[in-house]
Amino acid sequence: MEKFTTFESSVAVLPVDNIDTDQIIPARFLKTISKAGLGDQLFFDWRYEADGSPKADFVLNNAQAKSAQVLLAGDNFGCGSSREHAPWALTQFGFKAVISTSFADIFKGNSLKNSLLPVIVPREMHAKLMEQLKSNPLAKVSVDLASQTLTLPDGSTCQFPVDAFSRTCMLEGVDELGFLLKHDIEIGAFEARAQGALNTLSVAL
Repeated sequence: MEKFTTFESSVAVLPVDNIDTDQIIPARFLKTISKAGLGDQLFFDWRYEADGSPKADFVLNNAQAKSAQVLLAGDNFGCGSSREHAPWALTQFGFKAVISTSFADIFKGNSLKNSLLPVIVPREMHAKLMEQLKSNPLAKVSVDLASQTLTLPDGSTCQFPVDAFSRTCMLEGVDELGFLLKHDIEIGAFEARAQGALNTLSVAL
């Protein structure tokens, strides 16, 4: 995983509530264990016609969205089944953050483990950003994980919640195993002390 750094980006807007993981990445694409190519299958049934041609009116098919690293979605994003392929598909398309008023818990957990930041904002801030993007679709937001701050195009800011462990892992660019391995010396010292205590106890008995 790469270290998650502060970035500025344009925003792709998909203001639909209750977008479930089967729409994010349909079940027929779950056979793969590789992330490669999943960006092309993101929102497949909304994004393509039956013959495979792109739907001209779908947001991800316009040129501006293809360079966006932030997706602005409706409420309860990522509900449905617990497939990890959903954040895989979003990151493979190029998204680094999704903004919503709420996320399904399992999707949120899978996202944080795959360097996709779920940014939860109050409804009034969500509506404010939506209006600013309607006025200027090319406007950009800034996402700062270190300070847990989202900055809107007009300069207004809000804090968003992230659990401390996930925040640390994303900022350091490590997964859970990588985090543990960074403490290998301390873990080894603890095990040595514990084994010494057990040896002392066995001798005493």
